[in-house]
Amino acid sequence: MASVPKKVITRLADGIKRFQPIIQAAKARDAGESDTVTIITDCLTELFGYDKYSEVTSEHAIRGTYVDLAVKVDDKLLFLIECKAIGLTLNDKHLKQAVDYAANKGVDWVILTNGHIWRIYKVSFTKPINQELIAEVDFLSINHKKEEELERLFVLCKEGWQKSAIQDLYGQSQMLSRYTIGAAILSEPVLEAVRRELRKAFPDAGLVDIEVISSVLSDEVMRREVLEGDNALQASKKLARGVARNQKQKAEKKEDAGSSSASDGAAPSQA
Repeated sequence: MASVPKKVITRLADGIKRFQPIIQAAKARDAGESDTVTIITDCLTELFGYDKYSEVTSEHAIRGTYVDLAVKVDDKLLFLIECKAIGLTLNDKHLKQAVDYAANKGVDWVILTNGHIWRIYKVSFTKPINQELIAEVDFLSINHKKEEELERLFVLCKEGWQKSAIQDLYGQSQMLSRYTIGAAILSEPVLEAVRRELRKAFPDAGLVDIEVISSVLSDEVMRREVLEGDNALQASKKLARGVARNQKQKAEKKEDAGSSSASDGAAPSQA
């Protein structure tokens, strides 16, 4: 993830100290949705750095329905926010409403929050429309004295969006998903590596086919849900595309380096 400027860390630390008691008190009195939206708006401006009057709006209509909040910077709609009362437990019904808003407007990012819990979703414009939770922040559990915890909030900051921190986080969530890791474990290079290690440990056991190792991993070691279904299939395809893209880039760099070396070593032409 992009480095977090010190001034942003300072603002986040001060903001956490200010807003944690406010959110805790609102939760204790079971504040309604309207009061919760006010707190969330103040967090967006004082904590995350958006301009209250030009970049945060509660009047963004999508097909005649208004979303709770929208953040727009330089005429670009960054994300939509679905707000719920602070005492309400967030659920899939709330998420569907927010994702429907995003799909109707072509917005990639949705935040679902009750002020206490903040969830960030990536919207995929597939058929049907899908969404993926890439981060969840428990606002009341953050320690304002620990910089590494404050850095988790950077993706929500205006400066974070300008540095594409949310894209970096999404890339990490894709790479470290259980489906991607499952696909990587069952890839041929990893299976070959496992076979080599097994042969070192059991030199007298004879050669084992990697298909047998793959079957043992699939049937006895790994969870079936990680290996089957649409998520597993998509992860396998993404992994294959990523490996192929990386190999192509390496080959192009090697080719360019070879061309450059040949050019540098060429003898000067005779007049």
